[in-house]
Amino acid sequence: MAVEMKEKGRDLENGAQIVSGQLGKTVQRLRKAYNLSLSELAEQSGVAKSIISQIERNETNPTLATIWRLSQALDVSIERVLADSDEEPFIQRSSKADTPLLLSEDGRMKLAIIGWIKTVEWLQWYDVVAEPGARLDSDAHQRGSVECLSVIEGTFEVDVGGETQVARAGETLRYRCDRPHTVRYVGDTPGRATMVCILKAAVME
Repeated sequence: MAVEMKEKGRDLENGAQIVSGQLGKTVQRLRKAYNLSLSELAEQSGVAKSIISQIERNETNPTLATIWRLSQALDVSIERVLADSDEEPFIQRSSKADTPLLLSEDGRMKLAIIGWIKTVEWLQWYDVVAEPGARLDSDAHQRGSVECLSVIEGTFEVDVGGETQVARAGETLRYRCDRPHTVRYVGDTPGRATMVCILKAAVME
């Protein structure tokens, strides 16, 4: 009986380490998807910055209350945060409620993060919906990064380093985004586009 209890204890401990490891990776990916620093996530969740850092490095097993606070701050279900990515099915469906949403400063451009959270450090893509007059100003990404804006409806304008190009429905603009850049919507009716950002991509010729 004592041997069985020890084996069960080891199984539980190993299981906790696996969940904790997946949790750390998930928290870090979600935090980066929202462009949040450790300090900003700590402020929004009420979880100490040092604890979040330990979770991301898989150095602690957080309480359920801590996981719940992080899930609320990252706007995902607690089940999603705890999910073991190695056990996920090949076909995965994300609901609208589970899709993170970013807003431009003027609130007129919405970017739904439809890319896979596992690739956020090197590949990001968004479903973009814009109102007339919308403007999205972005800081420079890593050197060599490239962004692609494919217009589905309306007319978008991109400015990089003082050069401006316009794209209409069915057209795509590809540009280096390792310098400050601005995306504007110049159509008269609401528009839509898909934006893909390839981080640390080869420098365009």
